[in-house]
Amino acid sequence: PGSYAQITVSDTGHGMDENVRRHIFEPFFTTKEVGEGSGLGLSTVYGIVRQSGGWIDVESQPGIGTTFRVYLPITTALGALEYGPVTRSSGGAETILIIEDQPGVRNYTRIALEDMGYHVLEAAHGTEAIAVAEGFPGKIHLVLTDVILPGINGLNVSAQLTAMRPDLKVIYMSGYPGTTIGEKDGIAEGIAFLPKPYGPDELASKVREALGKS
Repeated sequence: PGSYAQITVSDTGHGMDENVRRHIFEPFFTTKEVGEGSGLGLSTVYGIVRQSGGWIDVESQPGIGTTFRVYLPITTALGALEYGPVTRSSGGAETILIIEDQPGVRNYTRIALEDMGYHVLEAAHGTEAIAVAEGFPGKIHLVLTDVILPGINGLNVSAQLTAMRPDLKVIYMSGYPGTTIGEKDGIAEGIAFLPKPYGPDELASKVREALGKS
């Protein structure tokens, strides 16, 4: 119910079968080859549309093409608009350092965290993360690091960072099944872990949980 502006985008490309169409808005889902796509574009679009109170729909047939319809709520009453402070029930204003070597995942995570109100620093590998931490004059509240990184892995870089900044909180991320951190058969108790793929809600909850322990 309500009034909406509709934006329609259509193409005459390859199209999608029903199985692919059902998954296109899921984070990290992609039909491209490894290294050619992160699967974050449409999930980001979906998140923006839904956060705006709208909806997005898609129709597609193999060999015919695809049509996306975006519905955004409209109003004719200017008096109904409010420009006061935005309340972020699941966000905050802390500084978070992301260490992630995949640009698509790193950008997706940065945008999501910035939308929640956080100040975000980023690094593509451990050596860069250490340089960022050494050069940043303010407090870094949390590091969000992938476990498997080129060069220094996530466990070692987090150890170096916490030695530099003892009050730093750490969340480990991994997309590999069976990732073990701190114990033989699983994630050790007390260690914050975020499995990939993750959506904005899972990210917000895990970050707030970790920062809430401070």
